[in-house]
Amino acid sequence: MREKGLIHIYCGDGKGKTTAALGLAVRAAGRGKRVLISRFLKTEDSGEVQVLRSIPGITVEPCTKTFGFLFRMTPEQKEEAAVYFQEQFDRAAEAAKDYDLLILDEIMASVNGGVVREESLLQFLKHKPEKLEVVLTGRNPSEDVMAEADYISEIQAVRHPYEKGIGAREGIEY
Repeated sequence: MREKGLIHIYCGDGKGKTTAALGLAVRAAGRGKRVLISRFLKTEDSGEVQVLRSIPGITVEPCTKTFGFLFRMTPEQKEEAAVYFQEQFDRAAEAAKDYDLLILDEIMASVNGGVVREESLLQFLKHKPEKLEVVLTGRNPSEDVMAEADYISEIQAVRHPYEKGIGAREGIEY
């Protein structure tokens, strides 16, 4: 009999939240678990996407629309993004019953930015399939979301090359 699935949060201002979540995805797939990765607020142009799709047991939900950064969106774009990302969340929550591990990458930014309803996330976490392991990534999870978590790992930025004017590098940050 399988154990109860737990809820993980990878948060903080440091680099590595998604990297940690995807490492867990690879580990789980390596043990025959079925993994669903739903990426919020990110384009398909990231080095890990194609290789993850080639790993048996891992499904990466495609991101078919790009809206850019939340803080640069017009109110109309943000409204359209809210419909799109809420539907994406709803699909992932429904599909999760067929998986062992669900990763909701950048769900915290989606909730904090108002494009996924926090109440939807909380209801899902409270009523998720019993054996489903869930990983949430992103900065600034609310107290209510953290109250549902079994693991909370905060990744702290001590130093980052951006401070020296070095931008995101292909194959390292994306």
